[in-house]
Amino acid sequence: MEGDYPALKDNAEAFIGEVEGRSEGNLRRFAPTAVDQARKALRALGYYSPLITWTVEAGDSEDTATLVLTINPGEPVRVTSRVVEIRGAAADDEAFTANLPAHPAEGDILNHGEYATLRNTIENRARRRGYFDGRFETRTLRVDPDRRSAEITLVYESGDRYRLGEVSFEEGHWFELDLLRDFVTFEPGTPFHSDEIAKLNRDLRSSGYFRGVDIDASPSQAENGVIPVTVALERREARSVAAGVGFSTDVGPRFRGTWREHWINPMGHKRGAETELSVPRQNLSTWYELPLDPPMTDLIRLTAGYQREDIENVESELLTLGQQWQHQLDSGWLQVLSLRWEGERFNIGNDETGTSSLFLPGAGYSRIHADSPLDPSRGYRLQLDMTGSHRALLSDVDILHVNALAKGLFTLAEKHRFLGRVQAGAVATNRFEDVPPSLRFFAGGDQSVRGYGYETLSPENENGVPVGGRFLMVASAEYQYQFADRWRAALFVDHGNAVNDVNDPLATGAGVGIRWISPVGPLRLDVAKGLDPEFGGGWRIHFSMGPEL
Repeated sequence: MEGDYPALKDNAEAFIGEVEGRSEGNLRRFAPTAVDQARKALRALGYYSPLITWTVEAGDSEDTATLVLTINPGEPVRVTSRVVEIRGAAADDEAFTANLPAHPAEGDILNHGEYATLRNTIENRARRRGYFDGRFETRTLRVDPDRRSAEITLVYESGDRYRLGEVSFEEGHWFELDLLRDFVTFEPGTPFHSDEIAKLNRDLRSSGYFRGVDIDASPSQAENGVIPVTVALERREARSVAAGVGFSTDVGPRFRGTWREHWINPMGHKRGAETELSVPRQNLSTWYELPLDPPMTDLIRLTAGYQREDIENVESELLTLGQQWQHQLDSGWLQVLSLRWEGERFNIGNDETGTSSLFLPGAGYSRIHADSPLDPSRGYRLQLDMTGSHRALLSDVDILHVNALAKGLFTLAEKHRFLGRVQAGAVATNRFEDVPPSLRFFAGGDQSVRGYGYETLSPENENGVPVGGRFLMVASAEYQYQFADRWRAALFVDHGNAVNDVNDPLATGAGVGIRWISPVGPLRLDVAKGLDPEFGGGWRIHFSMGPEL
């Protein structure tokens, strides 16, 4: 290629493709075809008058000859006129007309791929937004190679926009129609949009009730521009059992088992049980769930559970009974209002023993935004949980417990990832010694301040046993570099502690790590150094897994 035209060279090589048979005679016979393909490749990028010569260089044997094309692309064809006009109902549809591809624009070198993208974008938007009678009244690209000019004219007549009609469910689904109708988020007469059908399909599939969902919203079935929507459902098996094993340096190896009954009755009620077993922690919990409207986000859950922990000389047995009401706010925040009773028996280093009985109303608010559920490249997570008890309401002690978490993730140039995490918590009480360990704060470990043992950062009693603090303050910053497919290297620094006074000193840890992006999410291996020996800092290896938000 004479001149600096890497795109033209790449396109010509792609059009010509691989050459079979490298003998000199074969290449001479193939040369006219190669020249013709090269001309097409350059024409696609706006160069209509190239000068192409070819030679065949003989090699050491019949099989090593080389065909050499020498191309002078000449002057390109430029766009001298661009007319894009949308007529009909879509002309007043801002979502249709806005942000159409800006290229090829007047003055641009003609690119047939960009022209095809512009044309296809209009047609795809019409289908997606329900302009099924739309057509191009004019669709021309006039090229004058001698004058090196191109004129684009696209006039699209959209016709009227179709509307969505009533949603009907075919027989055989078993569930109450009121439950199924709650999954429908559009009203009859809503202007058609393929996203509405896709959302209905996605919500029904993710409900856990069905193994097959088939939605028919064909414009060929429309009457007077109204498309009936027919849904065929295949109910899934009632029960499922799952088991898994995992490992983290906080709790070591652990076993997790889950039993679920995905539907109990035609109203869509569910129930299940979960257990997790590790050396320091064992728990068993059960739940019963009632869907609300809309069932994709809103529900009532009744829970009961037992948990036993023995971590760093803190032993605890906890029994819980509770109820949660989950509701998606219009702002996008997920609200969880709860009422639960907790009975706990604890022993802290054989120095502090006790029992507690608490009735704890609570409220939680969370919001997560990520471009991928398992391995996002950007996003954030915000969470605020508040709970409290009062001696006048079946409780041994007055408590107000607040915990807030914020995480953020940003990726630059596809390889450079920046993660940040801030967590803060506080306990207000009239008698801190009566607050059970499950409501005190501890720091340190894989998900807290690395370089320190799991839940070893907290105020200590006179025997040096961590007893938990009134306040929690933790922050973390991490940089990751993707050096290979599914592999990233990491640098991080963590800073924080669980304390009784916000002016108490905090611990710092720093280190390096490696990330492998497995099919179930990132696996993290870190080598961290706790920089404060007085808090028990030292060299530690941390291993954990799961999404980063």
